[in-house]
Amino acid sequence: DEVIDATKELQEKHTGALIVFAQSNNIKVTVDTGIPIQAVVSKELILSIFNTRSPLHDGAIIIDGSMIVAARCILPLTTTSKYEGHNLGTRHRAALGLSEQVDSIILIVSEETGWISLAHEGKLDLNIKYENLRDILSSLLSK
Repeated sequence: DEVIDATKELQEKHTGALIVFAQSNNIKVTVDTGIPIQAVVSKELILSIFNTRSPLHDGAIIIDGSMIVAARCILPLTTTSKYEGHNLGTRHRAALGLSEQVDSIILIVSEETGWISLAHEGKLDLNIKYENLRDILSSLLSK
């Protein structure tokens, strides 16, 4: 609920965000690229991290269970060209790249369009309606 609520506000303000939900221990390499946080997930913390004036806003946050374990993490960019013509920005290419390498679900909020997208298993679901996000994300996280 905290992530969903934060996503709505990020979308409305066209504030870019990358939120990674770890699904395996293989995410440690990515966590190590960022700044350790170890804080309980909250809407306020997510909004603070992705505030453009925050030194942590670039990169991704990693959520493991109910904890934000790191922020400002660098994700690997995809090398695939299967989304040519979609004019994917760095956030989308980074989310897709991580989902190709590690069992994870990555929520993307586009700064330019305000679109909400999800990357998982090397696939990208673009422009998800906010009203559907909770159900889609819950379904993916319960697998």
